[in-house]
Amino acid sequence: MQTSPIALLYPGDRAARDRSDPAQSRFADLFDAFAAAGTPAMPAIWHDDFAGEVEAQLQAARVVLVWCNPIEGGRRRDALDAMLRRLSARGVVVSSHPDAILKLGTKDVLYDTRELPFGSDVQRVDCLSQLEAELPQRLARGPRVLKQYRGQSGNGVWRVEAVDPSSPWTKLRVRHAQRGAVEETITPAALRGTLAPYFERESGGHMIDQAWQTRLPEGMVRAYLVGDRVAGFGVQAVNALYPATNGDAPQPGPRLYHGPELAPYRGLRRKLETEWIEMLRSCVGLPREQLPLLWDCDFLLGERRDGEDERYVLCEINVSSVAPFPPSAIAPLVAAAQACVER
Repeated sequence: MQTSPIALLYPGDRAARDRSDPAQSRFADLFDAFAAAGTPAMPAIWHDDFAGEVEAQLQAARVVLVWCNPIEGGRRRDALDAMLRRLSARGVVVSSHPDAILKLGTKDVLYDTRELPFGSDVQRVDCLSQLEAELPQRLARGPRVLKQYRGQSGNGVWRVEAVDPSSPWTKLRVRHAQRGAVEETITPAALRGTLAPYFERESGGHMIDQAWQTRLPEGMVRAYLVGDRVAGFGVQAVNALYPATNGDAPQPGPRLYHGPELAPYRGLRRKLETEWIEMLRSCVGLPREQLPLLWDCDFLLGERRDGEDERYVLCEINVSSVAPFPPSAIAPLVAAAQACVER
């Protein structure tokens, strides 16, 4: 098995680990970039079934770049995060430390940052009885988006709207954010049954309730960051929860990738690099040295008054498994990882 001070860790089965072929991975371009920079990276294929092998392989690593979703195929990151903590305690730099994921990569970050310039009307719901007591009042003012504590790809994210806002707790229009989901009209009792699993302890025990952003049809922008610098953007016109017509909604379109100089988002880049990242880090209590090597912030367009700058509303931060990413992020990521090796 190849050894290197830099490892790229991503999930796979036994056959993938035995093969360990960078050219066959989705990170082939990143492997090539590390090789061209004079620091070839080693693939570290992860699975709970051979966790000990992976940990032994990483004894010589100085930097581990990690791509592994919080919940995937019925498996969680518990064993992986325990290993990453042990590596970090020995001085290995982990691209997204488990502590950083807990502070940035769960939906709780929306509640923690609700008073910041990119925040919005966000509530924390700790139990089903609280949901039933408070949600009707909020639905009377407009639709809400209920989000499970931790997940990815729209899993556990629900748009909820009262059919009749004057009687908001009778019939509800709901839609899951996962690809292919359709809008349904259900009763509050059915909503309770649908959401009940998210309030179980193993699922985080609570949900985050965010006001619906009416400008969502104008698209979403994802700012990709290496540390505290913007390394590129991803722009998606049709995304999850795009408004449905007659119950049917267009499927999410492709995300178009751009470099950090993309003109429409120069203001967003400036705000992130000069103010917002520091605000965010301070708000959630994340030490500067634990800023992820690669992460992204998803923004929707918020309501604004005439003459004001464009307003951006945070809807998610991705830290656990940021892929794909813009080609423009490769060079700064390689440079950041190499700088960690040389410390």
